[in-house]
Amino acid sequence: MNTKTILITGCSTGIGYRTAELLKLRGYRVIASARKAEDVTRLNAEGFETVQLDLADSASIQKAVKQVTAMTEGKLDGLFNNGAFGQPGAVEDLSRDVLREQFETNLFGTHELTNLIIPLMRQQGGGRIIYNSSVLGFIAMTYRGAYNASKFALEGLVDTLRLELYGTNIHLSLIEPGPISSDFRKNAFALYKKNIDPTHSPHKAIYETMEVRLQKKGPAVPFTLPPDAVAQKVIHAMEAKNPRIRYYVTFPTYLFGYLKRILPARLLDYLARKV
Repeated sequence: MNTKTILITGCSTGIGYRTAELLKLRGYRVIASARKAEDVTRLNAEGFETVQLDLADSASIQKAVKQVTAMTEGKLDGLFNNGAFGQPGAVEDLSRDVLREQFETNLFGTHELTNLIIPLMRQQGGGRIIYNSSVLGFIAMTYRGAYNASKFALEGLVDTLRLELYGTNIHLSLIEPGPISSDFRKNAFALYKKNIDPTHSPHKAIYETMEVRLQKKGPAVPFTLPPDAVAQKVIHAMEAKNPRIRYYVTFPTYLFGYLKRILPARLLDYLARKV
């Protein structure tokens, strides 16, 4: 029976929820967090220990960490930085405020939470910090510029932090999934409708196609895997003596990871435009 304790962000649905389920079944003490109070209430009713945590709100992050510290008496073996969202839209249609909102959750909030957890892990002599990045953290694709930028930035920050934490026994891992079954597209479509005006955009025709894809039921692209595929990588990153620095998930991630190493940039651009 595993007695490790882990805090997971973004547990309302999808990857975060399924990872929390599987780790709990594995014997972990899971502290599941979510942004909305109703999701926290539901998770609590399902038997999870919970905290409310909005990565876009610094006060919420600090309050949650204080709660977690009290609940665990300052002992936390793992942090899975999963909470994130994707804002669709052409780069030239993204306002400064919309881009800032993307970074507040995907980068700044994750950064602040991690920096508050690191002292606990230093004090106890180690820990595991796992980040749910994306294939879009190392390959750019059209109409995903805000999300691309946030994940590229996240990977740069994590790579630097990993170098700086060398020798502390705090291990950092990046998980880089491709398409995973979740509410990601549904949430992205809502943000598209809220923040992007296709009417006068030079990308109007492409947006019409994109709207169909975002509203499609079931997997929208080939090689889509269930959230369990990511959860299994989290388990390895938590339990392996030497966890990997990067974990690829889904065929597209492996493919583009390979192509990025061997192809000239212009040819890689050509392929990315065709996806």
